[in-house]
Amino acid sequence: MLTIALPKGRIAQETLEKFEKAFDDKFIFEDRKLILEKGNFRFLNVRNQDVPTYVMHGAADLGVVGLDVLEEKEYDLIKLLNLNLGKCKLAFGLRKGEELDFSKSEIKVATKHEKIAKKYFEQKAMAVEIIKLYGSIELAPIVGLSDCIVDIVETGTTMKQNGLEVGPTIMESSAHLIANKNAFYAKKQAILELKERLEKVL
Repeated sequence: MLTIALPKGRIAQETLEKFEKAFDDKFIFEDRKLILEKGNFRFLNVRNQDVPTYVMHGAADLGVVGLDVLEEKEYDLIKLLNLNLGKCKLAFGLRKGEELDFSKSEIKVATKHEKIAKKYFEQKAMAVEIIKLYGSIELAPIVGLSDCIVDIVETGTTMKQNGLEVGPTIMESSAHLIANKNAFYAKKQAILELKERLEKVL
């Protein structure tokens, strides 16, 4: 049996739809259940941020997760397939009419994506102070907590509604099928067969 960790919400639904097409069968989580067993598959419905952790520690053989979450976790996992679901980008948000001032001695950045933001500034050999926030990130530059934010952008509407505009893009992201290294070698045939089936419906 293959155990697959899915992120709750839209991507979980879209992923299950891909499985339905690939296997010509129904895959539905019923009544808020967190586990769905179907044939040789067991799906776990977990928080987006937790998917790589379940896979890393072997509680799931495979997972479906956004590339941004994967990069932030920095776990040693196998990226098997880009599912092209949940496309978005990780970008700067700045107060309207402002640009990133790279001449400043230090830039204050509010974000959930600490490691990705830090790496970006390290590559530019710039000093940065990362302020970790868990929500309402758009507020930070408006009230002077930070110079800018780094956040997920799909349409940019949330930023616009809060007096910010989308700045430079750090990375593009979409959902990927990932595998635990040990599971990949132990269940290689089943995993590659699944990958092949999914490729055909993408």
